[in-house]
Amino acid sequence: MTDHAMRELRPYPRGHDQWLDAMLEMSRRQLHLYRRHPWLVDVTQQSPTFGSEALAWLDHCLQVLEPVTASSRAKFEAIAMATGVTTLFARSERASQLALPPIDSHAYPHVARAISADATPKPTDRDLFEDALRSLLVGLLS
Repeated sequence: MTDHAMRELRPYPRGHDQWLDAMLEMSRRQLHLYRRHPWLVDVTQQSPTFGSEALAWLDHCLQVLEPVTASSRAKFEAIAMATGVTTLFARSERASQLALPPIDSHAYPHVARAISADATPKPTDRDLFEDALRSLLVGLLS
């Protein structure tokens, strides 16, 4: 079932000289996949076995990273970290969609105030997601 869902990540973006853009695109696709199949986040964390589609995705990531002069170990770590960040964002989105019970503002004034103080503009999830991944990948592989 996991492998069938991962097939939706195809066709993979081309890497060439723009490895960072290709890796960001692959992570965005992975995030969209988790949005379409929320159960996938839990299943992949519980059973990290590699089916043929997961291996194909990993193989393509390594192909994209060929121009990078980092070691194979660093590339595997970067792929794992990018996947971890993507999973974290998917989990966070899912958690934020859950309805919170009413908060007693007298008993928990700070929690109530923090939840209701949504007036501060925040970056879009995509901006934060892309910025985090860009910083992570460049930091690990440059």
